[in-house]
Amino acid sequence: MRYTTGPGDATELPQKFTFNPKEGIDNPTLVISDDTEPALCPRLCLLKREEGEGFGFYLRKETGCRGHVVQQVAPWSAAERSGLRDGDHVLEVNEDFVDNQEYEKVVLKVQASGLQLCLLVLRAEDYELAVLEGMDLMALTRAHRGEGCARPRLCHISREPGFGLGLSIIPIEGERGKYYLNPVSEGPAEKAGVQPGDHLLWVNGAMVSTLTHSALAKMVKRSSEFMTIMVIDSRSEESYARRRLPILPAFASVHNLPHRPKTLHVAQGPQGYGFLLRQEKLPSGRIAHLLREVDPHSPAELAGMEDGDLLLAVNGEQVENSEHEDIVSRIRQSGQQVTLTTISIQGRDYYTQLGFSPLLFYEPTISRREHFPELTLPRKDMHVNLPCPRLCVLHKEGTGFGFNLACVQNKTGTYIGQVAAGRAGERAGLREGDVIVEVNGQNVEEEHFEEVLRLIKKGCTPLRLLVVERAGYETLRKSGLTVNLALISHSIQVPDSTHDYFL
Repeated sequence: MRYTTGPGDATELPQKFTFNPKEGIDNPTLVISDDTEPALCPRLCLLKREEGEGFGFYLRKETGCRGHVVQQVAPWSAAERSGLRDGDHVLEVNEDFVDNQEYEKVVLKVQASGLQLCLLVLRAEDYELAVLEGMDLMALTRAHRGEGCARPRLCHISREPGFGLGLSIIPIEGERGKYYLNPVSEGPAEKAGVQPGDHLLWVNGAMVSTLTHSALAKMVKRSSEFMTIMVIDSRSEESYARRRLPILPAFASVHNLPHRPKTLHVAQGPQGYGFLLRQEKLPSGRIAHLLREVDPHSPAELAGMEDGDLLLAVNGEQVENSEHEDIVSRIRQSGQQVTLTTISIQGRDYYTQLGFSPLLFYEPTISRREHFPELTLPRKDMHVNLPCPRLCVLHKEGTGFGFNLACVQNKTGTYIGQVAAGRAGERAGLREGDVIVEVNGQNVEEEHFEEVLRLIKKGCTPLRLLVVERAGYETLRKSGLTVNLALISHSIQVPDSTHDYFL
Protein backbone atom coordinates (compact mmCIF):
# COMPACT_ATOMS: atom_id res chain seq x y z
CA MET A 1 0.00 0.00 0.00
CA ARG A 2 1.13 3.61 -0.66
CA TYR A 3 0.12 6.60 1.49
CA THR A 4 -0.14 10.09 -0.13
CA THR A 5 -1.00 13.38 1.55
CA GLY A 6 -2.79 15.08 -1.31
CA PRO A 7 -1.81 18.65 -2.38
CA GLY A 8 1.34 20.12 -0.97
CA ASP A 9 4.74 18.62 -0.20
CA ALA A 10 4.73 15.01 -1.38
CA THR A 11 7.45 14.14 1.12
CA GLU A 12 5.45 15.37 4.12
CA LEU A 13 4.35 12.57 6.43
CA PRO A 14 0.60 12.29 7.10
CA GLN A 15 -0.60 13.47 10.48
CA LYS A 16 -1.69 10.96 13.06
CA PHE A 17 -5.30 9.96 12.55
CA THR A 18 -7.92 7.75 14.12
CA PHE A 19 -10.59 5.73 12.43
CA ASN A 20 -14.18 5.22 13.54
CA PRO A 21 -16.38 3.02 11.35
CA LYS A 22 -19.36 5.36 11.92
CA GLU A 23 -17.53 8.65 11.39
CA GLY A 24 -14.86 7.67 8.89
CA ILE A 25 -11.29 8.99 8.70
CA ASP A 26 -10.72 12.25 10.59
CA ASN A 27 -8.14 13.52 8.05
CA PRO A 28 -9.97 14.10 4.73
CA THR A 29 -6.75 14.78 2.80
CA LEU A 30 -5.39 11.31 3.52
CA VAL A 31 -5.80 8.87 0.63
CA ILE A 32 -4.99 5.16 0.73
CA SER A 33 -4.20 3.69 -2.68
CA ASP A 34 -2.90 0.37 -3.96
CA ASP A 35 0.76 0.18 -4.94
CA THR A 36 0.72 -0.54 -8.66
CA GLU A 37 4.48 -1.03 -9.02
CA PRO A 38 4.98 -4.55 -10.41
CA ALA A 39 7.19 -7.02 -8.57
CA LEU A 40 10.30 -8.16 -10.40
CA CYS A 41 9.53 -11.50 -11.97
CA PRO A 42 12.29 -13.60 -13.60
CA ARG A 43 11.29 -15.74 -16.59
CA LEU A 44 12.22 -19.37 -17.07
CA CYS A 45 13.25 -20.24 -20.64
CA LEU A 46 13.79 -23.90 -21.57
CA LEU A 47 15.67 -24.13 -24.87
CA LYS A 48 15.52 -27.38 -26.84
CA ARG A 49 17.68 -27.73 -29.93
CA GLU A 50 18.34 -30.46 -32.47
CA GLU A 51 21.67 -32.24 -32.90
CA GLY A 52 24.01 -30.08 -35.01
CA GLU A 53 22.26 -26.74 -34.46
CA GLY A 54 22.92 -23.98 -31.94
CA PHE A 55 20.58 -22.39 -29.43
CA GLY A 56 20.32 -19.24 -31.56
CA PHE A 57 21.44 -16.22 -29.54
CA TYR A 58 24.47 -14.10 -28.71
CA LEU A 59 25.69 -13.71 -25.15
CA ARG A 60 27.45 -10.43 -24.44
CA LYS A 61 29.41 -8.89 -21.59
CA GLU A 62 31.05 -5.47 -21.62
CA THR A 63 33.88 -4.03 -19.56
CA GLY A 64 32.65 -2.37 -16.40
CA CYS A 65 29.09 -3.62 -16.88
CA ARG A 66 27.52 -6.17 -14.63
CA GLY A 67 25.78 -9.29 -15.89
CA HIS A 68 25.47 -11.27 -19.13
CA VAL A 69 23.14 -9.93 -21.83
CA VAL A 70 21.20 -11.83 -24.51
CA GLN A 71 21.41 -10.25 -27.96
CA GLN A 72 20.34 -11.01 -31.53
CA VAL A 73 17.94 -13.87 -30.86
CA ALA A 74 17.67 -15.67 -34.19
CA PRO A 75 14.17 -16.04 -35.74
CA TRP A 76 12.64 -19.54 -35.42
CA SER A 77 15.56 -20.63 -33.20
CA ALA A 78 15.40 -22.63 -29.97
CA ALA A 79 16.01 -19.36 -28.11
CA GLU A 80 13.03 -17.58 -29.71
CA ARG A 81 10.73 -20.57 -29.23
CA SER A 82 11.56 -20.59 -25.50
CA GLY A 83 10.58 -16.93 -25.06
CA LEU A 84 14.12 -15.54 -24.79
CA ARG A 85 14.30 -11.89 -25.90
CA ASP A 86 16.98 -9.38 -26.88
CA GLY A 87 18.24 -7.49 -23.83
CA ASP A 88 17.38 -10.19 -21.30
CA HIS A 89 19.94 -10.55 -18.52
CA VAL A 90 20.87 -14.14 -17.64
CA LEU A 91 20.64 -14.82 -13.90
CA GLU A 92 20.93 -18.63 -13.94
CA VAL A 93 22.18 -21.27 -16.34
CA ASN A 94 20.75 -24.69 -15.53
CA GLU A 95 19.75 -23.58 -12.00
CA ASP A 96 23.28 -22.25 -11.35
CA PHE A 97 23.51 -18.53 -10.44
CA VAL A 98 25.90 -16.90 -12.95
CA ASP A 99 25.35 -13.14 -12.68
CA ASN A 100 28.64 -12.79 -10.77
CA GLN A 101 30.59 -15.43 -12.74
CA GLU A 102 33.26 -14.89 -15.39
CA TYR A 103 32.00 -14.66 -18.95
CA GLU A 104 34.11 -17.59 -20.18
CA LYS A 105 32.68 -19.89 -17.52
CA VAL A 106 29.12 -18.90 -18.40
CA VAL A 107 29.73 -19.56 -22.10
CA LEU A 108 31.22 -22.97 -21.28
CA LYS A 109 28.19 -23.87 -19.14
CA VAL A 110 25.92 -23.11 -22.10
CA GLN A 111 28.11 -24.97 -24.59
CA ALA A 112 28.27 -28.08 -22.40
CA SER A 113 24.51 -28.21 -21.75
CA GLY A 114 23.73 -30.68 -24.50
CA LEU A 115 20.41 -30.47 -26.35
CA GLN A 116 18.50 -28.73 -23.55
CA LEU A 117 19.37 -25.49 -21.78
CA CYS A 118 17.48 -23.81 -18.95
CA LEU A 119 17.93 -20.04 -18.47
CA LEU A 120 16.42 -17.83 -15.78
CA VAL A 121 16.39 -14.25 -17.09
CA LEU A 122 15.25 -10.73 -16.22
CA ARG A 123 14.22 -8.19 -18.84
CA ALA A 124 16.64 -5.26 -19.18
CA GLU A 125 14.59 -2.61 -17.37
CA ASP A 126 13.87 -4.91 -14.42
CA TYR A 127 17.54 -5.84 -14.15
CA GLU A 128 18.65 -2.19 -14.18
CA LEU A 129 16.08 -1.37 -11.49
CA ALA A 130 17.23 -4.28 -9.33
CA VAL A 131 20.88 -3.22 -9.58
CA LEU A 132 20.03 0.42 -8.92
CA GLU A 133 18.13 -0.50 -5.76
CA GLY A 134 20.82 -2.91 -4.59
CA MET A 135 18.57 -5.95 -4.67
CA ASP A 136 19.96 -9.39 -3.84
CA LEU A 137 19.57 -11.13 -7.21
CA MET A 138 20.57 -14.49 -5.80
CA ALA A 139 17.74 -14.22 -3.26
CA LEU A 140 15.40 -13.32 -6.13
CA THR A 141 16.30 -16.51 -8.01
CA ARG A 142 15.94 -18.54 -4.83
CA ALA A 143 12.47 -17.12 -4.25
CA HIS A 144 11.52 -18.11 -7.82
CA ARG A 145 12.38 -21.74 -7.05
CA GLY A 146 10.67 -21.65 -3.67
CA GLU A 147 12.08 -22.07 -0.18
CA GLY A 148 13.64 -25.42 0.58
CA CYS A 149 14.14 -26.44 -3.06
CA ALA A 150 17.49 -28.15 -3.50
CA ARG A 151 19.15 -29.25 -6.72
CA PRO A 152 19.24 -32.93 -7.69
CA ARG A 153 22.50 -34.72 -6.93
CA LEU A 154 24.68 -36.93 -9.12
CA CYS A 155 26.32 -39.49 -6.83
CA HIS A 156 29.05 -41.91 -7.89
CA ILE A 157 29.00 -44.98 -5.62
CA SER A 158 31.87 -47.49 -5.47
CA ARG A 159 31.28 -50.95 -4.02
CA GLU A 160 33.05 -51.81 -0.78
CA PRO A 161 33.70 -55.26 0.72
CA GLY A 162 31.06 -56.03 3.30
CA PHE A 163 28.86 -53.15 2.15
CA GLY A 164 28.37 -53.60 -1.58
CA LEU A 165 26.83 -50.34 -2.77
CA GLY A 166 25.36 -49.80 0.70
CA LEU A 167 21.95 -48.98 -0.73
CA SER A 168 18.37 -50.28 -0.74
CA ILE A 169 16.05 -49.29 -3.64
CA ILE A 170 12.40 -49.43 -2.57
CA PRO A 171 9.40 -48.95 -4.91
CA ILE A 172 6.97 -46.18 -3.93
CA GLU A 173 3.61 -47.81 -3.44
CA GLY A 174 1.02 -46.83 -6.01
CA GLU A 175 3.50 -44.83 -8.18
CA ARG A 176 4.84 -46.75 -11.15
CA GLY A 177 8.48 -46.14 -12.03
CA LYS A 178 9.21 -44.29 -8.77
CA TYR A 179 11.58 -45.43 -6.04
CA TYR A 180 13.04 -44.09 -2.83
CA LEU A 181 16.44 -44.94 -1.35
CA ASN A 182 17.64 -46.11 2.02
CA PRO A 183 21.46 -45.88 2.32
CA VAL A 184 23.38 -47.87 4.93
CA SER A 185 24.78 -45.61 7.65
CA GLU A 186 28.41 -44.68 6.81
CA GLY A 187 28.24 -46.95 3.78
CA PRO A 188 29.44 -46.17 0.21
CA ALA A 189 26.14 -44.62 -0.91
CA GLU A 190 25.89 -42.30 2.09
CA LYS A 191 29.52 -41.20 1.65
CA ALA A 192 28.73 -40.46 -2.00
CA GLY A 193 25.95 -38.05 -1.00
CA VAL A 194 22.80 -40.23 -0.95
CA GLN A 195 20.40 -39.32 1.86
CA PRO A 196 17.61 -41.43 3.40
CA GLY A 197 14.32 -40.94 1.56
CA ASP A 198 15.90 -39.57 -1.63
CA HIS A 199 13.94 -40.35 -4.79
CA LEU A 200 15.86 -42.18 -7.52
CA LEU A 201 15.65 -40.45 -10.92
CA TRP A 202 18.43 -41.80 -13.07
CA VAL A 203 20.93 -44.71 -13.12
CA ASN A 204 24.06 -44.79 -15.33
CA GLY A 205 22.47 -42.47 -17.89
CA ALA A 206 19.00 -44.09 -17.98
CA MET A 207 15.86 -42.43 -16.59
CA VAL A 208 14.32 -44.73 -13.98
CA SER A 209 10.78 -43.77 -15.01
CA THR A 210 11.33 -45.61 -18.33
CA LEU A 211 12.54 -48.85 -16.67
CA THR A 212 10.54 -51.75 -15.29
CA HIS A 213 11.43 -52.97 -11.80
CA SER A 214 13.18 -56.04 -13.21
CA ALA A 215 15.18 -53.97 -15.72
CA LEU A 216 16.31 -51.65 -12.92
CA ALA A 217 17.34 -54.63 -10.77
CA LYS A 218 19.41 -56.05 -13.64
CA MET A 219 21.09 -52.70 -14.25
CA VAL A 220 22.08 -52.38 -10.59
CA LYS A 221 23.36 -55.96 -10.55
CA ARG A 222 25.49 -55.34 -13.66
CA SER A 223 27.17 -52.41 -11.87
CA SER A 224 29.89 -54.69 -10.52
CA GLU A 225 32.29 -52.03 -9.20
CA PHE A 226 30.47 -48.69 -9.27
CA MET A 227 27.21 -46.97 -10.16
CA THR A 228 26.35 -43.34 -10.91
CA ILE A 229 22.86 -42.22 -9.92
CA MET A 230 20.84 -39.00 -9.81
CA VAL A 231 18.66 -38.42 -6.75
CA ILE A 232 16.50 -35.66 -5.28
CA ASP A 233 14.53 -35.13 -2.09
CA SER A 234 10.74 -35.30 -2.38
CA ARG A 235 10.12 -31.63 -1.52
CA SER A 236 12.45 -30.42 -4.25
CA GLU A 237 10.95 -32.85 -6.75
CA GLU A 238 7.55 -31.26 -6.06
CA SER A 239 9.05 -27.81 -6.76
CA TYR A 240 10.24 -28.93 -10.21
CA ALA A 241 6.83 -30.43 -10.93
CA ARG A 242 5.09 -27.21 -9.86
CA ARG A 243 7.26 -25.22 -12.26
CA ARG A 244 6.69 -27.83 -15.00
CA LEU A 245 10.43 -28.21 -15.37
CA PRO A 246 12.06 -31.54 -16.25
CA ILE A 247 14.79 -32.63 -13.84
CA LEU A 248 17.90 -32.79 -16.03
CA PRO A 249 21.42 -33.97 -15.13
CA ALA A 250 22.59 -30.45 -16.05
CA PHE A 251 20.75 -29.15 -12.95
CA ALA A 252 22.57 -31.47 -10.57
CA SER A 253 25.28 -30.92 -8.03
CA VAL A 254 27.98 -33.58 -8.28
CA HIS A 255 29.29 -35.91 -5.60
CA ASN A 256 32.34 -38.09 -6.07
CA LEU A 257 32.36 -38.12 -9.91
CA PRO A 258 35.62 -39.67 -11.20
CA HIS A 259 37.68 -38.72 -14.26
CA ARG A 260 37.68 -34.98 -13.75
CA PRO A 261 38.95 -32.85 -16.67
CA LYS A 262 42.08 -30.79 -16.06
CA THR A 263 43.15 -27.37 -17.25
CA LEU A 264 46.68 -26.81 -18.51
CA HIS A 265 48.28 -23.36 -18.79
CA VAL A 266 51.03 -23.76 -21.39
CA ALA A 267 53.59 -21.05 -22.20
CA GLN A 268 55.36 -21.28 -25.55
CA GLY A 269 59.09 -22.01 -25.33
CA PRO A 270 61.90 -21.49 -27.89
CA GLN A 271 60.88 -24.75 -29.60
CA GLY A 272 57.14 -24.14 -29.35
CA TYR A 273 54.72 -25.81 -26.96
CA GLY A 274 56.24 -29.27 -27.33
CA PHE A 275 53.28 -31.44 -28.45
CA LEU A 276 51.31 -32.49 -31.52
CA LEU A 277 47.54 -32.32 -31.99
CA ARG A 278 46.08 -35.19 -33.97
CA GLN A 279 42.56 -36.06 -35.10
CA GLU A 280 41.97 -39.77 -34.51
CA LYS A 281 39.11 -42.25 -34.59
CA LEU A 282 38.62 -43.94 -31.22
CA PRO A 283 37.65 -47.65 -30.86
CA SER A 284 34.11 -46.44 -30.02
CA GLY A 285 33.96 -44.86 -33.50
CA ARG A 286 34.05 -41.33 -32.09
CA ILE A 287 36.31 -38.76 -33.79
CA ALA A 288 38.52 -37.02 -31.22
CA HIS A 289 41.39 -34.54 -31.05
CA LEU A 290 44.27 -36.10 -29.11
CA LEU A 291 47.47 -34.62 -27.68
CA ARG A 292 50.42 -36.68 -28.87
CA GLU A 293 54.25 -36.85 -28.75
CA VAL A 294 54.68 -34.66 -25.68
CA ASP A 295 58.37 -33.71 -25.65
CA PRO A 296 60.29 -34.40 -22.42
CA HIS A 297 60.88 -31.25 -20.34
CA SER A 298 58.80 -29.20 -22.80
CA PRO A 299 56.32 -26.49 -21.66
CA ALA A 300 53.51 -28.97 -22.38
CA GLU A 301 54.98 -31.67 -20.12
CA LEU A 302 55.78 -29.16 -17.37
CA ALA A 303 52.13 -28.00 -17.49
CA GLY A 304 50.97 -31.59 -16.82
CA MET A 305 50.09 -32.77 -20.35
CA GLU A 306 50.10 -36.54 -20.91
CA ASP A 307 50.35 -38.38 -24.22
CA GLY A 308 46.92 -39.52 -25.36
CA ASP A 309 44.91 -36.89 -23.48
CA LEU A 310 41.75 -35.85 -25.33
CA LEU A 311 41.29 -32.11 -25.97
CA LEU A 312 37.98 -30.64 -24.74
CA ALA A 313 38.44 -26.85 -24.79
CA VAL A 314 40.86 -24.12 -25.88
CA ASN A 315 40.96 -20.92 -23.82
CA GLY A 316 37.65 -21.87 -22.23
CA GLU A 317 35.78 -22.55 -25.49
CA GLN A 318 34.54 -26.07 -26.22
CA VAL A 319 36.22 -27.61 -29.29
CA GLU A 320 35.26 -31.31 -29.25
CA ASN A 321 32.99 -30.92 -32.28
CA SER A 322 35.16 -28.36 -34.11
CA GLU A 323 37.16 -29.01 -37.26
CA HIS A 324 40.80 -29.94 -36.70
CA GLU A 325 42.08 -26.94 -38.68
CA ASP A 326 39.93 -24.56 -36.62
CA ILE A 327 41.40 -25.88 -33.36
CA VAL A 328 44.96 -25.56 -34.66
CA SER A 329 44.17 -21.99 -35.73
CA ARG A 330 42.81 -21.12 -32.26
CA ILE A 331 45.93 -22.43 -30.57
CA ARG A 332 48.19 -20.49 -32.95
CA GLN A 333 46.18 -17.30 -32.46
CA SER A 334 46.68 -17.58 -28.69
CA GLY A 335 50.20 -16.21 -29.11
CA GLN A 336 52.75 -17.04 -26.45
CA GLN A 337 50.41 -18.92 -24.11
CA VAL A 338 47.32 -21.10 -24.34
CA THR A 339 44.90 -22.70 -21.87
CA LEU A 340 43.86 -26.25 -22.74
CA THR A 341 41.22 -28.38 -21.01
CA THR A 342 41.78 -32.13 -21.39
CA ILE A 343 40.60 -35.52 -20.15
CA SER A 344 41.77 -39.11 -20.50
CA ILE A 345 40.11 -41.33 -23.11
CA GLN A 346 38.84 -43.56 -20.29
CA GLY A 347 37.26 -40.51 -18.67
CA ARG A 348 35.60 -39.44 -21.93
CA ASP A 349 34.14 -42.91 -22.35
CA TYR A 350 32.69 -42.69 -18.83
CA TYR A 351 30.87 -39.43 -19.60
CA THR A 352 29.73 -40.76 -22.98
CA GLN A 353 28.02 -43.63 -21.16
CA LEU A 354 26.29 -41.15 -18.87
CA GLY A 355 25.14 -39.11 -21.86
CA PHE A 356 26.60 -35.68 -21.10
CA SER A 357 29.77 -33.66 -21.65
CA PRO A 358 32.64 -33.93 -19.14
CA LEU A 359 32.64 -30.11 -19.16
CA LEU A 360 29.08 -29.92 -17.80
CA PHE A 361 30.20 -29.65 -14.16
CA TYR A 362 33.74 -28.48 -14.69
CA GLU A 363 34.83 -24.89 -14.13
CA PRO A 364 38.33 -24.39 -15.51
CA THR A 365 40.47 -21.48 -14.39
CA ILE A 366 40.92 -19.43 -17.57
CA SER A 367 44.18 -17.57 -17.11
CA ARG A 368 44.49 -13.98 -18.35
CA ARG A 369 48.12 -13.55 -17.35
CA GLU A 370 50.53 -12.14 -19.90
CA HIS A 371 53.00 -14.90 -18.96
CA PHE A 372 52.85 -18.23 -17.18
CA PRO A 373 55.92 -17.98 -14.91
CA GLU A 374 56.86 -20.58 -12.34
CA LEU A 375 54.95 -19.34 -9.30
CA THR A 376 56.50 -19.34 -5.87
CA LEU A 377 54.69 -16.56 -4.02
CA PRO A 378 52.13 -14.22 -5.60
CA ARG A 379 53.26 -10.59 -5.48
CA LYS A 380 50.92 -7.63 -5.23
CA ASP A 381 52.27 -6.20 -8.50
CA MET A 382 51.64 -9.41 -10.49
CA HIS A 383 48.64 -9.47 -12.85
CA VAL A 384 47.59 -13.00 -12.03
CA ASN A 385 44.27 -14.71 -11.93
CA LEU A 386 45.02 -17.10 -9.11
CA PRO A 387 42.07 -18.89 -7.55
CA CYS A 388 41.22 -17.08 -4.35
CA PRO A 389 40.57 -19.10 -1.18
CA ARG A 390 37.58 -17.96 0.88
CA LEU A 391 37.19 -17.85 4.63
CA CYS A 392 33.57 -18.77 5.41
CA VAL A 393 32.27 -18.11 8.92
CA LEU A 394 29.11 -20.08 9.76
CA HIS A 395 26.83 -19.64 12.76
CA LYS A 396 24.98 -22.82 13.69
CA GLU A 397 21.22 -22.80 13.15
CA GLY A 398 19.09 -25.37 14.91
CA THR A 399 20.76 -28.73 14.37
CA GLY A 400 23.34 -27.84 11.74
CA PHE A 401 25.12 -25.46 9.40
CA GLY A 402 23.16 -26.23 6.22
CA PHE A 403 25.66 -28.24 4.16
CA ASN A 404 26.80 -31.81 3.56
CA LEU A 405 30.32 -33.18 3.18
CA ALA A 406 31.58 -35.49 0.44
CA CYS A 407 34.85 -37.25 -0.35
CA VAL A 408 36.62 -39.46 -2.88
CA GLN A 409 36.49 -43.09 -1.79
CA ASN A 410 39.51 -44.20 0.30
CA LYS A 411 41.38 -40.92 -0.27
CA THR A 412 42.24 -37.97 1.90
CA GLY A 413 40.59 -34.63 1.26
CA THR A 414 37.01 -33.53 1.81
CA TYR A 415 34.81 -31.14 -0.13
CA ILE A 416 31.42 -29.51 0.18
CA GLY A 417 28.52 -31.58 -1.13
CA GLN A 418 25.02 -30.15 -1.07
CA VAL A 419 24.52 -26.58 0.26
CA ALA A 420 21.01 -25.95 1.57
CA ALA A 421 19.32 -22.89 0.07
CA GLY A 422 19.00 -19.96 2.45
CA ARG A 423 20.87 -21.67 5.30
CA ALA A 424 24.07 -20.66 7.12
CA GLY A 425 26.40 -22.36 4.64
CA GLU A 426 25.05 -20.53 1.58
CA ARG A 427 24.95 -17.17 3.37
CA ALA A 428 28.58 -17.62 4.44
CA GLY A 429 29.62 -18.18 0.82
CA LEU A 430 30.03 -21.97 0.66
CA ARG A 431 29.58 -23.49 -2.81
CA GLU A 432 29.05 -27.05 -3.90
CA GLY A 433 32.40 -28.63 -4.77
CA ASP A 434 34.54 -26.34 -2.57
CA VAL A 435 37.58 -28.14 -1.16
CA ILE A 436 37.96 -27.74 2.62
CA VAL A 437 41.50 -26.61 3.43
CA GLU A 438 41.15 -25.63 7.09
CA VAL A 439 38.61 -26.21 9.86
CA ASN A 440 38.85 -23.58 12.61
CA GLY A 441 42.46 -22.87 11.62
CA GLN A 442 43.53 -26.54 11.45
CA ASN A 443 44.73 -27.80 8.06
CA VAL A 444 42.76 -30.87 6.91
CA GLU A 445 44.05 -31.38 3.36
CA GLU A 446 45.61 -34.74 4.25
CA GLU A 447 42.85 -35.85 6.63
CA HIS A 448 40.20 -38.43 5.82
CA PHE A 449 36.48 -37.69 5.69
CA GLU A 450 35.79 -39.04 9.19
CA GLU A 451 38.39 -36.78 10.84
CA VAL A 452 37.13 -33.66 9.05
CA LEU A 453 33.56 -34.49 10.12
CA ARG A 454 34.74 -34.98 13.72
CA LEU A 455 36.51 -31.58 13.77
CA ILE A 456 33.40 -29.83 12.44
CA LYS A 457 31.11 -31.55 14.94
CA LYS A 458 33.33 -30.88 17.96
CA GLY A 459 33.94 -27.21 17.07
CA CYS A 460 31.78 -24.57 18.67
CA THR A 461 29.91 -21.88 16.75
CA PRO A 462 30.98 -19.94 14.75
CA LEU A 463 32.57 -22.51 12.44
CA ARG A 464 35.42 -21.14 10.33
CA LEU A 465 36.14 -22.97 7.06
CA LEU A 466 38.90 -22.02 4.64
CA VAL A 467 37.80 -23.33 1.23
CA VAL A 468 38.75 -22.99 -2.44
CA GLU A 469 36.93 -24.10 -5.60
CA ARG A 470 37.99 -27.57 -6.70
CA ALA A 471 39.57 -26.67 -10.05
CA GLY A 472 41.37 -23.74 -8.43
CA TYR A 473 42.69 -25.97 -5.66
CA GLU A 474 44.35 -28.26 -8.21
CA THR A 475 45.91 -25.24 -9.95
CA LEU A 476 47.36 -23.89 -6.70
CA ARG A 477 48.80 -27.25 -5.70
CA LYS A 478 50.43 -27.74 -9.11
CA SER A 479 51.93 -24.27 -8.79
CA GLY A 480 53.61 -25.33 -5.54
CA LEU A 481 51.66 -22.83 -3.46
CA THR A 482 50.47 -23.49 0.06
CA VAL A 483 46.78 -22.71 0.35
CA ASN A 484 46.31 -20.42 3.32
CA LEU A 485 44.81 -17.10 4.38
CA ALA A 486 47.73 -15.15 2.86
CA LEU A 487 46.51 -16.01 -0.63
CA ILE A 488 43.22 -14.21 -0.01
CA SER A 489 44.85 -10.79 0.09
CA HIS A 490 47.39 -11.53 -2.65
CA SER A 491 45.02 -12.80 -5.34
CA ILE A 492 44.55 -10.05 -7.95
CA GLN A 493 41.95 -10.23 -10.73
CA VAL A 494 42.31 -8.70 -14.19
CA PRO A 495 39.17 -6.84 -15.44
CA ASP A 496 37.07 -8.43 -18.16
CA SER A 497 37.15 -7.07 -21.70
CA THR A 498 34.14 -6.83 -24.00
CA HIS A 499 32.84 -10.25 -25.08
CA ASP A 500 30.33 -11.30 -27.68
CA TYR A 501 29.75 -14.99 -28.40
CA PHE A 502 27.12 -16.79 -30.50
CA LEU A 503 25.59 -19.86 -28.89
